[in-house]
Amino acid sequence: MTEQSPDIPQRKPLVRDDAAYVLPMLIFLAFTWASGNWPGTYAWMYLLKTVFTTIALIVLWPSYTRIKWNFAWLGFLVGVIGIVQWIGMQLLLQKYFEHLRPTGDSFNPEKEFASTQWRYAFYALRIAGAVLVVPIMEELFWRDFLWRSILAPNDFKLAQVGEWAWAPFLIVAGVFATVHGNWWPTAIVWALMIGVLLIYTKSLGACIIAHATTNLLLAAYVLHTRDWSFW
Repeated sequence: MTEQSPDIPQRKPLVRDDAAYVLPMLIFLAFTWASGNWPGTYAWMYLLKTVFTTIALIVLWPSYTRIKWNFAWLGFLVGVIGIVQWIGMQLLLQKYFEHLRPTGDSFNPEKEFASTQWRYAFYALRIAGAVLVVPIMEELFWRDFLWRSILAPNDFKLAQVGEWAWAPFLIVAGVFATVHGNWWPTAIVWALMIGVLLIYTKSLGACIIAHATTNLLLAAYVLHTRDWSFW
């Protein structure tokens, strides 16, 4: 008779599942708030929020829903459409509605960094944060956690990824817009587009790719036009 090995105790998660989704977003928003209140620290704050958000995502990764990468091609296509919508709509709104224009001075790396090496290092950091970190952090929070929490408030994991209902479709887009300041009309439309992508594909990976594609093309637009308000 073979002796059965004792059950290996499972390792307890560091935090509750809901906290694992919220913490990276709180870290990111805290540093964003700090850079807004102390503009002279913008570059350092962007470095810190990128590093600490990345660390939080890595440490808390076991708590997240397994990401499916099906419909990656559609995510890329939606991301390309998204940048046309984002830039085109925002420029149109700013032309006719004064209150929707960016307030305050945008961070201009050409003025802030006398050294070309430091300037290009910042460009690399800014693009890496916007393309590699932000899409994962935000899609996990908005389209995974918040969407499913609206459907199943007592235990969000009882709801399926991309499960259809009007409430999460509209509420997530609305709340997403609140963190984009005067850009909120543009942000709502973009978020609704990603919501449709999620409902159709049931794929967080497709949403991450769409988000990353839009952010990458936005970075290319900013560096080409030097319109720093879009950053």
